[in-house]
Amino acid sequence: MEREELAGWLRLALTPGVGNSSARKLLAAFGLPESIFRQDRAALEQVLSAAQAEALRLPAAELADLIEATWQWLTAAEARQPRHVLSLADARYPAALLQMADPPLLLYVMGPLAQPWPAGIAMVGSRNPTAQGTENARQFAAAFSRAGWTVVSGLAMGIDAAAHEGALAGAIEGAVATIAVVGTGLDRVYPKQNLALAHRIAERGLVVSEYAIGTPPLAANFPKRNRIIAALAQGTVVVEAALQSGSLITARQAVEQGKEVFAIPGSIHSPQSRGCHALLKQGAKLVETAQDVLEELPALGAVVAAVEAGPQPAGDQDPLLAALGFDPVSLDALVARTGMPASTLQARLLELELQGEVARLPGGLFQRVATA
Repeated sequence: MEREELAGWLRLALTPGVGNSSARKLLAAFGLPESIFRQDRAALEQVLSAAQAEALRLPAAELADLIEATWQWLTAAEARQPRHVLSLADARYPAALLQMADPPLLLYVMGPLAQPWPAGIAMVGSRNPTAQGTENARQFAAAFSRAGWTVVSGLAMGIDAAAHEGALAGAIEGAVATIAVVGTGLDRVYPKQNLALAHRIAERGLVVSEYAIGTPPLAANFPKRNRIIAALAQGTVVVEAALQSGSLITARQAVEQGKEVFAIPGSIHSPQSRGCHALLKQGAKLVETAQDVLEELPALGAVVAAVEAGPQPAGDQDPLLAALGFDPVSLDALVARTGMPASTLQARLLELELQGEVARLPGGLFQRVATA
């Protein structure tokens, strides 16, 4: 994209009071932005309100700094990964977003762009997951990635980060491992704890935003970006979610887009499971393994058989693991279940924790960590 073309698209996208819907009407009526801005007020008022037409006619001097910043970001010689700004008119713009009711006029992308965009599975969930939820996200994502799917998530803490990590771990050479759809401009990473992860994603996948360079982490932007996560995927897997959760927004948008929604059940005692259980009551598909998801999706069916089937937790014959079950449990309850002294149990639980088979939770509780 040349600088003059970029300036026109930025002006159209950011003119106050116009918005994506009105901008698309203008594009349909007059063609590309350079043509739109050549129209007189009377012509614009055939498509827009008088106030919107007036806003478009005003000089865009206040955008000069943003145009310069965007151009510098796009063409930076020191950039570690390729950078792109895709307009609705760009052949590289993802076709899946064109099916949305509200596709962004501009999409900012960091990473090696693939054509066509890869088949995706969205994975979303709690920012404060249980140990089992984190492990489920990693293992499901790794299985999807090994099967040739791209894992789409939002680069948040918790389940999102675990899903990206799992996808990178299972990635096939040359494939787009994972796509992170973020709620800020691509010149910054939020949360900062995921900076290194974002760089790794840009090397083996894509980081995507609809927000202009310089956009800070504003609360209203994160729910809005969820529609893009849902659109870039053929199905959405909710790993863990509270009842009031952005993950449920993504699930609802997936349903509105005609996509499949899957939910992993959890403990009835865990607040992080209640959102998944609510989705299951509303008709989401219950899944226990990655293959449960892959068998429901239409594309890449030939590689489903390559994915390991079913949970196969290690150490099934261990009486302590059997006594733990899969719900959080206290030391006192384990003493009652096993008849073992507390000191012996504590030593054995520490061994299992170091082996990654048991997680220690707040409140003196322990939980078995199963494979997905």
